[in-house]
Amino acid sequence: MNDNDDRNVLLYMLAGVGLGALIGAAAGLLFAPKPGAETREEIASKYKELKGKTEEWIAEQRAKRGVSEALEEVGA
Repeated sequence: MNDNDDRNVLLYMLAGVGLGALIGAAAGLLFAPKPGAETREEIASKYKELKGKTEEWIAEQRAKRGVSEALEEVGA
């Protein structure tokens, strides 16, 4: 396998783990004995937190990819 295939495998694995964690967290919140409004607020808060972390991770990956492509162009 080449480097690009390794990245794709890692990306899919991380996406699967993230999706599993999200589903597990949502199930835990939905089955917890809390009032509906409180549960919805907590889900919205967790969603915003996860969205922010995902956006940060994507930005980091794009920056890393840009650096590696620039190094390849230079011949390093």
